[in-house]
Amino acid sequence: MKAIINAAVHTMEGPFIPCGYILFEDGKIVEAGDMSAFASFSSQPCETIDVSGCHVTPGLIDAHCHVGMWEDSMDLEGADGNEDTDPITPQLRAIDGINPFDRCFSDAARAGITTVVTGPGSSNVICGQFAALKTHGSCVDNMIVKAPVAIKIALGENPKFSYRAKNQAPVTRMGTAALLRDTLLRAKQYQKDLNDYAADPKENDRPDFDIKLHSLLPLLNKEIPAKVHAHRADDIATALRIAKEFDIRVTIEHATEGHLILGVLKEANAALMVGPALCERSKIELKNLSFRNYKTLSDAGLDVAIITDHPVVPIEYLPLCASLAVKSGMSSHAALAAITITAAKNCGIQERVGSITAGKDADFAAFDAHPLDFNANVVHTFINGVMV
Repeated sequence: MKAIINAAVHTMEGPFIPCGYILFEDGKIVEAGDMSAFASFSSQPCETIDVSGCHVTPGLIDAHCHVGMWEDSMDLEGADGNEDTDPITPQLRAIDGINPFDRCFSDAARAGITTVVTGPGSSNVICGQFAALKTHGSCVDNMIVKAPVAIKIALGENPKFSYRAKNQAPVTRMGTAALLRDTLLRAKQYQKDLNDYAADPKENDRPDFDIKLHSLLPLLNKEIPAKVHAHRADDIATALRIAKEFDIRVTIEHATEGHLILGVLKEANAALMVGPALCERSKIELKNLSFRNYKTLSDAGLDVAIITDHPVVPIEYLPLCASLAVKSGMSSHAALAAITITAAKNCGIQERVGSITAGKDADFAAFDAHPLDFNANVVHTFINGVMV
């Protein structure tokens, strides 16, 4: 048994504990409480880590990035994020392209980030499968929180730009949506054929295996969402329209113009992964980029996660992005939730991470000041109960 003691504990799903402890064992949280109750454990063998003066949060979560897919300090040799040879590639798995020795995993851990949701880029219409990983380890298989955690889909300029140069569809937003619909329609038929065969194999033929369509079954079964790259308001609306047509779950990634269609987003109760904002307006889709977007969307009652989109913004600046969101009007609690529990819920991994709650993974970050204070430094990072 181990315990962090004398901490200002931000549980994120329970009350803030000004001076408390966190008890953990075998990589899982046992309980958290006020230091006045910790004496009851004094008779039990317990290794204590005294963090007097520190704030302890759940391990931070970047809900949309590309760590390990575009490796730091490398060019083409480390660029494994865009298989832009075919606009429809749902069968691609992030875990087959991630290098756990990318130094940015260590950068993330040093910044208190213990979970990253990482995967392919946005050159294709259907880009592949994202994975949620811990930020410490030497083998991806042992770092997985959930894989696949989502199917990445891209709307807007990126697929157009990628395939116009190849004189291949899609070259318009209409073409992108049409390819997406065609694939989802065929996937639904494939799903029906499989179900019919399972129900009555004597009367129905087993459909020929199709790796692309098979890879979309978790999406159609609502086991995972589509993670839809959409900056512009019209692209966000297209994502929600197609989600409704096919009865699938989606999260809106980037949502740069989300503030322009608040009513639409509220009606859909959309989960939003907002950012990156700490970057230039490098393309037309980013002309309305603003940190105030975080306040506007959060104040509307929407579930907002703050993301870096690493390497667009280096992953270690995730807490800085949350601090700047607060400077632009987002509440401090909402901003901290946006890189902990809200991020976890938006990604469907809240049973494992995102809050200091009994039974969840013992992932913590200890800061020498409030975690969103610009001058705060990470003193310790724990992943699965191990100080890394």
